[in-house]
Amino acid sequence: MSHQDTQLKLDGAQSSNGASNLPPTLFCRNYDVFGPKPSSAMEESFTEKNDTLPSLKQLSDARVIYAAAPALGHNKEAHPESSARVPAIVTALDKMELTSKFRGSDILELQNFNPASVDDIASVHAKAYVYGLEKAMDQASEQGLIVIDGSGPTYATSTTFHESLVAAGAGLALVDSVVAASKNQLDPPTAFALIRPPGHHAIPEGPMGFCVFGNVAIAARYAQRVHGLNRVFIIDFDVHHGNGTNDAFYDDPDIFFLSTHQAGSYPGTGKIDQIGKGAGEGATLNLPLPGGSGDTAMRTVFEEVIVPCAQRFKPDIILVSAGYDGHVLDPLANLQFTTATYYMLASNIKQLAKDLCGGRCVFFLEGGYNLKSLSYSVADSFRAFLGEPSLAAEFDNPAYLYEEPSTKVKQAMQRVKHIHSL
Repeated sequence: MSHQDTQLKLDGAQSSNGASNLPPTLFCRNYDVFGPKPSSAMEESFTEKNDTLPSLKQLSDARVIYAAAPALGHNKEAHPESSARVPAIVTALDKMELTSKFRGSDILELQNFNPASVDDIASVHAKAYVYGLEKAMDQASEQGLIVIDGSGPTYATSTTFHESLVAAGAGLALVDSVVAASKNQLDPPTAFALIRPPGHHAIPEGPMGFCVFGNVAIAARYAQRVHGLNRVFIIDFDVHHGNGTNDAFYDDPDIFFLSTHQAGSYPGTGKIDQIGKGAGEGATLNLPLPGGSGDTAMRTVFEEVIVPCAQRFKPDIILVSAGYDGHVLDPLANLQFTTATYYMLASNIKQLAKDLCGGRCVFFLEGGYNLKSLSYSVADSFRAFLGEPSLAAEFDNPAYLYEEPSTKVKQAMQRVKHIHSL
């Protein structure tokens, strides 16, 4: 089979800041079209009938629940977003004894879950794009590899469509699991979707920046229409701006999107003054951090920006675009987060969810391209979920770090706090 790259143009124009220009039959922004919100009785019946979920006892006993969707067929040689990423994480979890084999009922892997449906995907993406990608699988089978977006580039193989549905489905199943557990206990397990392809760059009209379907955005719409969780708070700490998630909800007051990212990095969106529009004005917060920002900057951002935003918004669930490419060892950008930074974020976000929305919180893997820093940081995030001490000191090397641009960080934070009245 030839591995010749072929540029494929899919239907739909790229958008930079919000509303789609496609007709509503192809792009649906308002979840009310899916029918009335379910009553609690409907939802209990839903969980009972969903035989792919673990039992309520298993969910109640667990402190961490995760699902892995490695998309092994979606791979391009020498591409940073490779099929080695999720297996590296799973291997590290096993090596560091952070699986049910070592932890019993405390850690639960969700192994049986359904792929997302086309309707699930179409709650965020244009149907023209979804069906266009499905049709392109024949071309990918013939040629081995096609390029579906030149700016990333984002590639596709013959398995990409199905494996992208599986990745999104893992996130939906974890939302189901966390919601079911939250009905039964005050401190439900924190969930982590170890999935790829990643999603936060995929715009409503198509793929972008290694991303195929917007996994977090799809889960947000699903939480609303299936579980009646109207107010969704999305935290995106990937080093790159989550422009796809930004665009999907730019005029939606019920989904608060908060992104921290490196200023000037790909894709160049996510300026401080991009705050949403129409009814959604103020429900988007973008905080570009200067290159060189690290642990001190992120701790301050969490305390002074993320916490007050979440407290004011009063979410029903928190979803997290967890990108680990801000690590000082990651090759694709220039922040200097450490494993300890990610431990802090995981621990604090878990506590925020417990304080504000019954502990309902699901993390979704986005970037992270140094396999060692990625896997160690995710493993330390698991330790944070368990309330165990960080082992970051065994991995982090202070010799890699340099002085953070504290004055520039302070200026950016002052500006965003002024704009959003924090």
